Amino acid sequence: MRLDGKIALVTGAGSGFGAGIAQRFAAEGAKVACVDIDGAAAERVAAALGDNAIAIAADVGLAADVAASVAETRQRFGVPNVLVNNAGTTHRNKPLMEVTEEDFDRVFRVNVKSIFHYVREVAPLMRDAGGGAILNVSSTAALRPRPGLTWYNASKGAASLASKSLALELAPWKIRVNALCPVMGATGLLEHFMGVLDTPENRDRFIATIPLGRLSEASDIAAAALFLASDEAAFITGVDLPVDGGRTA
Repeated sequence: MRLDGKIALVTGAGSGFGAGIAQRFAAEGAKVACVDIDGAAAERVAAALGDNAIAIAADVGLAADVAASVAETRQRFGVPNVLVNNAGTTHRNKPLMEVTEEDFDRVFRVNVKSIFHYVREVAPLMRDAGGGAILNVSSTAALRPRPGLTWYNASKGAASLASKSLALELAPWKIRVNALCPVMGATGLLEHFMGVLDTPENRDRFIATIPLGRLSEASDIAAAALFLASDEAAFITGVDLPVDGGRTA
């Protein structure tokens, strides 16, 4: 029960890495607010976790929705002392000049602006409660970018650098901030990252670039998130933690 007594808010918790993080946190004793733009997906995850989880539908790029999700978490559970900014999206892997302004705006709205909104809402609450931990789900794209994903890579670079700067600025408030950098996983975005059909042959091409020989799984990301959110990581802040099977080595 490494998160016993903790209250966590996890965005993008309706599927993929976010669902895995929410499940592991709840199993380790945390009360979890599962936030997702797909309210039905968040409900499914929260229902499976029982009384220690709630579902909240919110658009993480919209300030009013973010404020409402934090207010509901406070009302139901209390002030969150763990925030996981996991919600993310990408443009399809394609040549640079084919990426539209709409693609760009959507990617930065979800991957970067959401961090801005949630930090503004949650950090003062954490400060007044004595501190907390913020995890931003970045990507190996921030450390070793792949061609065809330039503006996605840039958004994750922003998430990683913001995490380091936030760690410095929020340290006096006893708030730790770290970034997780997963390699590609078998999530709903995989085909967009590859830019080709999700076939065994196409997966094999990408798996060949990962020394441990497989894609990441939600359980891998959840285990790393658990460590960084727990008191075991009390002296760790401002790091990018690759969860990548050796991809960035």
